[in-house]
Amino acid sequence: MHRTLASLALSLTASLAHADTYYVYLLAGQSNMDGYGYNNQLPVELRGEVEGVRIFLGEHHEDLKPAEAVGLWTSLRPGFGTQARTDGKEVTHSDRFGPELTFARHIRELRPSEKIAIIKYARGGTSIDARAQNWGVWDPHDARGEGKGQGINQYDHALAAIDAAMRVRDIDGDGKDDTLIPAGIVWMQGESDGTQEDAAKEYGEHLAELAELFRAALRKDDLPFVFGRISDSAADTPNVARVWPFGDAVRAGQHDVAEHDTDAAIVTSTDGYAYSDPYHYDTEGFIDLGNRFAEAMNELRNQNAE
Repeated sequence: MHRTLASLALSLTASLAHADTYYVYLLAGQSNMDGYGYNNQLPVELRGEVEGVRIFLGEHHEDLKPAEAVGLWTSLRPGFGTQARTDGKEVTHSDRFGPELTFARHIRELRPSEKIAIIKYARGGTSIDARAQNWGVWDPHDARGEGKGQGINQYDHALAAIDAAMRVRDIDGDGKDDTLIPAGIVWMQGESDGTQEDAAKEYGEHLAELAELFRAALRKDDLPFVFGRISDSAADTPNVARVWPFGDAVRAGQHDVAEHDTDAAIVTSTDGYAYSDPYHYDTEGFIDLGNRFAEAMNELRNQNAE
């Protein structure tokens, strides 16, 4: 009897000893987070699965629909960009990738002792402010609609995805419970808010509030928040109208958040990227954006550790 109990205790101790700890990053926003880089344009060294990284792709939903998370944990590889889909049982990869690919690779290089878990929820054409809404909004105060879908929008769908992802006990499928530690938030959004003057002027306030709400959802008040500065494909083209007419106001709001939030950092390399269409960066831009996000995130995490 005692020998059996001792054996069980040893077995449990061994199981716990081999359980994995993953550092969790939320990646969210609109289409330049969703990802428009082409898999077939990636260098060979970026085309395979990323060792030590798991990703929970949250299937995006329309506003005013009940927040019912659909997603699952799988290995990170190219193909989690625009048009990637999941039914909660498997992922249908696309021919595109987003910043998640090089972000995960580079943060693994910068913090080689850590395994990485990414929760990704992004929907193209979305704004924070409902006044600039096209394909959805992230306004936590939204009261549109009626019935079970009243007030439900991209913010609620993202929260549902976070909750569903964090509830999974074994994210790598090895039969052992994993430990998930929230480590940071990466945000790429704001272009849609730049289409409406009032929404653009108030963007900084909205972004600051959203950052705090996501931190609360992940239960860590000083969670690092890294975001990309929006840019405009027509900015340097003479006599061509801006794609985001009020983008400068959005950019000013972004810099205000970075200045006043000691746990936030803005990535500004986007001004130097080329575009594959008027709205989205090209493949090289997405490769660089993920790397810059990782560097900014690593710096914030080091700062918090001091």
